[in-house]
Amino acid sequence: MQIRQILIATASAIILSACSQKTGHSVYNVCDFGAVADSTADSAPAIQKAINHCSANGGGTVLFPASMTFMAGPIHLASNVNLHFEPNSRLLANPDESIYNESAFRENRGEGMMWLSGKDIENISITGTGTIDGNGVAFMGAELHDSYELKPVSDFDPRPHVLTLINARKVNISDITIRNSAYWTVHLIGCYDVAINHISLLNNLKIRNGDGIDIDHSRKVRITGCFIESGDDCICLKNRREFEEYGPCRDIVVTNCIMTSRSCAVKIGSENMDSINRVLFDNCIITDSNRGIGIQNRDEGSVSDITFANMTVDCHLYSDVWWGKSEPIYITSYPRAVGNHKDAGWRFPKGATEGKCGPVNNIRFYNIACRSENGIFIGCDTPGKVSNITLTDVDIDFVKTSSYPGLVYDRRPCVGEGFAKAKAFGIFAENSSDITINRFSFDTTAFPHDKFGGEFNFIGCSGIKINK
Repeated sequence: MQIRQILIATASAIILSACSQKTGHSVYNVCDFGAVADSTADSAPAIQKAINHCSANGGGTVLFPASMTFMAGPIHLASNVNLHFEPNSRLLANPDESIYNESAFRENRGEGMMWLSGKDIENISITGTGTIDGNGVAFMGAELHDSYELKPVSDFDPRPHVLTLINARKVNISDITIRNSAYWTVHLIGCYDVAINHISLLNNLKIRNGDGIDIDHSRKVRITGCFIESGDDCICLKNRREFEEYGPCRDIVVTNCIMTSRSCAVKIGSENMDSINRVLFDNCIITDSNRGIGIQNRDEGSVSDITFANMTVDCHLYSDVWWGKSEPIYITSYPRAVGNHKDAGWRFPKGATEGKCGPVNNIRFYNIACRSENGIFIGCDTPGKVSNITLTDVDIDFVKTSSYPGLVYDRRPCVGEGFAKAKAFGIFAENSSDITINRFSFDTTAFPHDKFGGEFNFIGCSGIKINK
């Protein structure tokens, strides 16, 4: 018996030793490649060396040790690599604007550069309980009342996006905290099979263009259990013209998330030159946002088969710096205006001098509880372009919570009048068709009587069905 126990113990020791050696060879500590744990030396070359070495050796984990801060400029991700951040570790963006020169939008250099990026890669992960910090305020101008000034730019904006993935497959982003982006935070372009789970994405609410997660020409994306605060949109689905070869954006599921935005917490558009469809948002909470759920189609692409269910939406008016006028639900299609803007030439098809807007249809809302300073807005430029809208068990508590006067709905960006001036209605719709309303209710007890216009206001609409 004693000999048998010795043999078993020896075999176990050999197996454990082999596993230990294998694990040791597949973990690459950035410090071993020359990364310096402070906020003054740029560790990008060392981190890049660790990533390249890890990928070249068949993959593994690039480790950022606990309780250490590493400052770095642009870094390129590689296939079969897991960036793992141990507790209280931090990767901080280098504040030197001159080192960011790889555009986030190809030849269009007017909407920011890339910091962490990867193209044509697969099987990548970003995990752990550390922090990726975009150092956003370092790239801003003066602080204003509810925003920061944007520094003057021409056709080149040096502000770095935190993470840009182009044509990436099998992506996992879990548990990490990402914060303080100077521009968009997580941008998925032409990606397939993406899971984003239980991250905290905490941007400065005064930073304009500070989107949370942008899903662009991507498919099979799941976002679960995330907490997102962002000055601009928290989660946004779109099809940018710069990446049209990647096709439609579809098969997206977002569940159990909590979001706050100074613009629109959940947005579809405004950039959409293809199609966006088969999308589900379920069991989400939106708090203290300028606009809650928004479909903002401003290009020739279509939006269809979208479901929002079991959501709580809390809206609050902010200044005109931010798009939105406290509309808890917003469904629109208007042609984009020709703007004198740094990126205006990239909004329309090549050679076009004016834009077109595509249809929005088969949009469903179930069990949505709203608290807001405004009502639902549904609208389009020509009759029937927005159609087949169903709202079932939607409630609005009208509550005046800001000092802004309200009495307006926001169509921007669009040709013609950007604002529709009107009192707050439960539902205000223009030029839309086949709207079905099942069990809609509102409460104006805590709302000024002179600011409320009534339950419904339908202008140029057809096929309205109301079931109490």
